[in-house]
Amino acid sequence: METKPMTLKFIEVERLDGVAIVYLNRPPVNAQSAALREELIGVFDSFNDDEEIRCVVLTAHGDIFSAGADISERPAIKQRGPGAYWSHNRLVREAALSIADCSKPVIAAVNGPALGAGFGLMAACDIWIASDNAYVAMPEINVGLAGGTALLQRIFGKSRARRMFYTGMKVTADELYRLGLIEASLPRQELLPYALNLAKEIAAKAPLSLQYAKQAAQVTLNMPQREGYRYEQNITVALSRTEDAAEAQQAFLEKRTPQYKGR
Repeated sequence: METKPMTLKFIEVERLDGVAIVYLNRPPVNAQSAALREELIGVFDSFNDDEEIRCVVLTAHGDIFSAGADISERPAIKQRGPGAYWSHNRLVREAALSIADCSKPVIAAVNGPALGAGFGLMAACDIWIASDNAYVAMPEINVGLAGGTALLQRIFGKSRARRMFYTGMKVTADELYRLGLIEASLPRQELLPYALNLAKEIAAKAPLSLQYAKQAAQVTLNMPQREGYRYEQNITVALSRTEDAAEAQQAFLEKRTPQYKGR
């Protein structure tokens, strides 16, 4: 049964040489509405079944990557009655998880401020790059809410994470780079070319190896080292039996570019 392509209003997708570029596109600040989140989930889920896509770049149109949740939707959520907030929170989680669990590596090209849930989308990506005008913050405390400490304490040390959580403090791209948390802090015009070059480098690797590498990175994230290493060794054994592994090794010996078949 043929499926119809998604109709997108707040997301744009561009395809280029095995790379998908996903743009948040909800002016003026790419605030995350329920509709935008549903589109994100649909788009990233579709990449799991798209053999032509090997790597994804997540970025945004405009000068702000994402200002976070669309606060204007809050009154409407409350009016929907019992269970509404729980359903809303599930959608928020699933939007980020659709990126984190995507079977293809995802690069965040953060073109401006990433606040609250916008920082959450960035953090869900595998590799982080930012323009030098960007900054991150969890400003929920400033609108009478509290969220993000689980995320902050996985990225920053205890003191910095809790200072950000209690105050809404901003951390610039240059500071993130100084701390070794992002790959580069670049002038805005250099951001996407840098991200695309990296994405194309990743996309040129063996498809099955990439898929298993992403899986291993996700699964072992919270594993004890011993169990994580065993899990990775099992993956290596499975990959060693693939045609692509044999081709990669033969190409290395023959000093030529490998021709992968995804099997």
